[in-house]
Amino acid sequence: MIYAYASLTITNPDALTAYREKAGEALAKHGGKVEIATASARAIDGVPAIPDAAALLSFPDADSALAWANDPTLSDIHALRRSAGASDIVLLG
Repeated sequence: MIYAYASLTITNPDALTAYREKAGEALAKHGGKVEIATASARAIDGVPAIPDAAALLSFPDADSALAWANDPTLSDIHALRRSAGASDIVLLG
């Protein structure tokens, strides 16, 4: 199991709503799932930039995470997430 941290700064809430309707199925295609998502992240140490929304994603392995990120059949869904605002996803491992 490997995890990815997603951090979003939302400028288009409607696009985020549309993305959320499709994100689960897109993740599942490569064995991924949302472990937890929140709109109320907070710092407990240091002074990090706090995102409007954050999620912890899980995948069976790094290859599955990369396959999800690079799947050409999911490009419209990734574009929808990006159209919601700034989107950073970091693979943890």
